[in-house]
Amino acid sequence: MTIFCSHCHRPLQAEMSCLPARAKQAPSAPRPFRSTKSASKARRDQINAELQALRSLLPISAQEKERLSYLHTMALVCLRLRGAQLFPPGLAPPTGPALGTELLSLLPGFLLVLSADSKLVYISENVAQVLGLSVVELLAQGDTVFDILDGRVGEDVHKKLLLAREEPGREVTFVSEMRTSKAFRLQHGGNRVVAVCGRFVALHWPPSPSTTAFLALCTPLVQSPTDGEAASQDDIFQTMHLLDMTFIDVTESVTYHLGYHREELVGQSWYSLLHPEDAELAAAQHRAVALGVGAGPAAGTAVLRVLRRDRAWSWLRVWARRDGGCITCSCRCLREEEAAHLRSRQPRAAAPP
Repeated sequence: MTIFCSHCHRPLQAEMSCLPARAKQAPSAPRPFRSTKSASKARRDQINAELQALRSLLPISAQEKERLSYLHTMALVCLRLRGAQLFPPGLAPPTGPALGTELLSLLPGFLLVLSADSKLVYISENVAQVLGLSVVELLAQGDTVFDILDGRVGEDVHKKLLLAREEPGREVTFVSEMRTSKAFRLQHGGNRVVAVCGRFVALHWPPSPSTTAFLALCTPLVQSPTDGEAASQDDIFQTMHLLDMTFIDVTESVTYHLGYHREELVGQSWYSLLHPEDAELAAAQHRAVALGVGAGPAAGTAVLRVLRRDRAWSWLRVWARRDGGCITCSCRCLREEEAAHLRSRQPRAAAPP
């Protein structure tokens, strides 16, 4: 079947010479704008200049500014902008850097402030003492609290923050591993377990998501009673027992933690204070320490409930060791969330064969 041209009614040819001249010479579509090397360089120079200007406004030392990458610069700028929105400079109380450093050194952990949508707003500088990462290095992980936490607890943390946001002023606690420096992980064998305890507070009235912040104290869980980075004499009290776990001495600070006076405990059995459900675990720890069996220091560590003088139950993390003819225990009170985290990850002390 032959196809004919609609203009000249001749068979179509490959070269289509019958098309009108204006069709042959139809102008091509306008070429889109194409970037040149000089234009790209000009844009890069402009971006670099803007980043340098932002970096110069950050309230950090010149030496720290020199070490900032573009990513770190933008992370710090975003953090400062979120902080300025929640804490306008005109409403912030005047505090000197020396006073701030002194107060931070007295805290058992570091301070954390989150926006209503879980964005990082403030991290106190002493975070480096807990995680081995500076504020700048921590921000490189991301800009939300979930970016610096162990991902396995993300859903639980989200629920706790949602509960706290729905009931401003209600204190919530969650426990999770936080990201640490490589040097810290090599030294301690993993990330740092931290208990985050805080509440949502309306900073301005009327309250709204843009004027509400989650204020929290992040306290590391003590790994051992000699962990000088996190422990203090105020956190821990000690008890001494005969080999059958009868009290022979206890530090006076037990009154603050459990309500008992020293004289009330001396001569009593350790087992008389234990929760019935924890007696088996305590007995396994007792045997491991008294007989010297079990796998290393973990055999002498247990998380137990003991009866306070006011008849309430208190969670304790107990480190036990044998000193000749007696057993010495170092005890630290725990929040319920801390106890649940530790018990879920701690194997029982091995019983003798």
